[in-house]
This record gives sequence, C-alpha cells and structure tokens, in this order.
Amino acid sequence: MTGSNIIDLNPEMLAAAAESKAWPFEEAKKIIARYKGKDFPETVLFETGYGPSGLPHIGTFGEVARTTMVRHAFRVLTQDKVKTKLLCFSDDMDGMRKIPENVPDRAALEPYLHMPLTSVPNPFGGDYASFADHNNAMLCRFLDTFGFYYEFASATQYYKAGRFDEVLLRAAERYDEIMGVMLPTLGPERQATYSPFLPISPKSGRVLYVPMINVDAKAGTVTFDDEGMETTLPVTGGHVKLQWKPDFGMRWAALGVDFEMFGKDHQTNAGIYDRICNILGGRAPEHFVYELFLDEEGQKISKSKGNGLTIDEWLTYAPTESLGLYMYQRPRQAKKLYFDVIPKAVDEYYAFLGAYPRQDWKERLGNPVWHMHDGNPPAIDLPVPFALLLNLVSASNAHDKAVLWGFISRHAPGVTPKTHPELDRLTGYAIRYFDDFVKPTKVYRAADEMEREALAKLSDALGALPQGADGEAIQNAALNVARKIDRYQDHSKQSPEGGPGVSVAFFQMIYQVLIGQERGPRFGSFAALYGIAETRALIERALAGQLAA
Repeated sequence: MTGSNIIDLNPEMLAAAAESKAWPFEEAKKIIARYKGKDFPETVLFETGYGPSGLPHIGTFGEVARTTMVRHAFRVLTQDKVKTKLLCFSDDMDGMRKIPENVPDRAALEPYLHMPLTSVPNPFGGDYASFADHNNAMLCRFLDTFGFYYEFASATQYYKAGRFDEVLLRAAERYDEIMGVMLPTLGPERQATYSPFLPISPKSGRVLYVPMINVDAKAGTVTFDDEGMETTLPVTGGHVKLQWKPDFGMRWAALGVDFEMFGKDHQTNAGIYDRICNILGGRAPEHFVYELFLDEEGQKISKSKGNGLTIDEWLTYAPTESLGLYMYQRPRQAKKLYFDVIPKAVDEYYAFLGAYPRQDWKERLGNPVWHMHDGNPPAIDLPVPFALLLNLVSASNAHDKAVLWGFISRHAPGVTPKTHPELDRLTGYAIRYFDDFVKPTKVYRAADEMEREALAKLSDALGALPQGADGEAIQNAALNVARKIDRYQDHSKQSPEGGPGVSVAFFQMIYQVLIGQERGPRFGSFAALYGIAETRALIERALAGQLAA
C-alpha cells in the first residue's frame, strides 16, 4: 500500500503546529532541522524495521503507528510541500537462529535452522511460500486493515535484486574500517571469528557465521571456509548479507533513510549503526528511542516466545483506535501490554475524542486523536462508557447484544444500534471481554452483618427515589446512606453538610457483594443504566445468599 492521504492545512492549525510540544511534532522538527540551509531530497524517507522470526506483535504495529504520526506532523510543518514515504522493511534474509516456541510443529523446522527465513517452509499452512512470507503477510494484513500508507520491503528481494550492491561493494572496500568499529564491541572469542559479511552457503543454504579468509575489494568477493571447502562468493546479488548491526547502517546509507525509531534494546548500538552508515557514505537518520512493551510479568514481549498480546487478540476485545491510543501515550515509558489494559484504553480513546470539538488548536494538537487520525478525528457520540458496559454485562449476565440494548434504550430513549453504531460495536466487545476475562475471575462474597444492614438501607433509599432519577441522584442517595455508618466514614473528607465524607470501601463492598468484582464504575451511573428496580432486585438476591457460593 503506497500513497498518502490529503491533510487540512488551515492557518490557525499551522500556527499552533509550529509551537506544539507534542512528541510527534518534536521529532518532525528534528527532520526539518536536518535540512536547514539546504533543499529537501525528492522524498523524505521514514523507515521501520521488522524481524519476521515470529508473528508480528503489537510492538511491531506500534513502531509503524508512531512513525506514521511523526510523518504526518512533518507533512503539516512543511505544509505538505515535501514528498514523504514510509518504508516497512522486513529483515527476512536473516537466518533462523532458533525455532519459535509458538509454531505448530517445531520439530519440522529443525532441518532449516540458520537458513534465511525466506528459505524456511511455512509451518502454518496455506499458500505462503515460506515462514517469512507468511509472517510478512500477517504484518501487511494488519497494516492495511488499519489504513496505514506505506511501502513494504523485503531484505531478500532487495539483496537479490541488487538494491544494495553499490553499498555492499563499498563495504568490501572499507572492510577494515567496519571491523575497526565492530571488534572493540566484541569479546575475545567473538573477535577471532567475526566478519560483517555473512555468506549464504552454496552447499547447505545456511547463513554462515564464519571468519573471512580473504576480502577482495577490487573483485567484490569474499573467501571463506564452507564445511571444509574454500569458497569464494560475490558480495552482490544476494550471495551474502551483513550482520545485523552493520546491516542497519548499510541500509540507511543505501536507501537514504531520514528517520527511524527503535526500541530501547537498540539504544546502546545506535552509535554503531550511525558510524557504519557514515563509513559507507551515508548520513545517519534522526532517531527516536521508545521504551519496550512488557507482558503481565514485566518481561519484554517477544515474537518468538509469543508472550504479551498479539494484534488479533487485542482486536478481538476492542476497536483498533484504542490500540492506536495506547501507542501514542508516553512512548518513552515502559508499559505493560496485557488484557487488563484494554478497557481503560477504550474509554480513554472516546474521552479524548469527545473533548476534541471543544478544544482550541493548541489543545487539539496535544490530543492523541488528532495524531491517530491524521488530523481528522471522527465525530462520535458515545452515551455509555465501555467500563459501564462491562459492568452491565456482569450484572445482567447478558450473552447477546439485544439484552444490553434493552437496558441502554430504556436509559437513553432514542439511542439504538442504528443511531449509535459505535456503541453497538462496543457492546459486542464488552460481551466477549466479559466472557473471557471477567467472568472466570468473578468471586462473590457474602456480606457481613453491618454490610447487610448497609445494603438494606441502600435498597430502601433507592426505592424512595422518584421515577426516572438520574445517576447523580442515585449516587447522592448512596452517599447519604454511607455517611451515617461509622465503618464507611472518611474523616479526611467532608460532606456538603460538614460531616465526614465517604470511604471508597463502601463502593468496593457493593461491587464485591453484588457483582463479584473488586471495583467498578461510578455506582450512580451503573444503577441508572441497569435500572433502580433491577439494582434493588440484585441487592435482594445478595441478601438472600443467591450470589455468593
């Protein structure tokens, strides 16, 4: 997928963009400063890298999403007068150094260890010619679904088509300079065998990590030992590839990359990439180093391990926009990426979207939705937050959207699946998320005597409310009950009447006893949506011992 979308360049927005401190603008300004005093190239090139040793994970998507945000900011700052391109580059000529843990038949791949990933059979079935082809297709499928404008590039195709030949010949000429950069970074044993060139064995087809017997810069060849046979190959035409650190710099020099971001695990090597790029006649691109995503245990997510969330898993339970928001927020801060983060990301996205029309341009350009939607965020009315939907599913034990819509339409007359398709979409996500993650962990507990008395008083207070009481009236009624009970008084707070405030323990008790969860949304909002009569009936069931096991 190539090309680019049309962007709005109104004067007010351009003035605000010039002053904006949002991180995509800060990065875009570095690219502009890169060409200060000289002309921009025909095309400013943004690049992202992907290692197809495993299925694409959300971190991979995040790199493309964030780079796209910087690219859009650059287009705005240059008033879209400079051509840009985003190249998603797959290092699919890399050797398969270990067999991923999340493939169907690991034993079947053992004969292909150390072969280029494009030479490893596809273990997932289907029409893809290789393991890399399958994984590349999975990456492109998602990027296309999300609507990114990009060009996909395969290292195997670029090497074999001669796209890197000129710079590879230069690498042979400047072999000693490259070794001078690399050897000080290696231990004594590795120094003895290291070469930046990795030949592809004509015998076995494997990527060979062997020392060079000779590098002939004039002939453009390397000579090495291939299983006891001295072999000479040209460095061009895909007969060799470069080690991954020199490969970074070579690619930047060959393609003229202007911007590339990478994870913190690359940070210590960034200087190496830059020096090799310069040795090979290029200019190192502008960098942005982001923090890594972690799984629930705080470990770095890995394609080969398959820990953390996959792209498809996130999209089973939430819209793509919530994922885009998670990528925008705090890119320099390590974040855990597991199922519990999804509901918050969903509600935060719609909260930012709801705030956007009321903001001035300075605030809008600091709002994540402007960056996520290339400056054109949609207008969506969402009368019920996702967290509230989840609790509605939990209380009603709904298994289909029609049940939820019965509550929603009664609470908000005129709101239907046709008038609010986005809310209808979220009801489906809420049911799936509840069934898979909330329901298995629900633990109702029985109320003690004081809690039973409090719940009975709460039910009476709800029953005394006028018909059609809103969430605010319900919340106040609940607070009035709690203020009169010593256990739930919080003397660090003050009620409107000057007495003690209400401890969060009161509402925690309500959710633990009535819904079997540790926490929930604002009680008044929940009871208004679920219904006062239904909430009172739920209290009666709890007091009758019908909820707790």
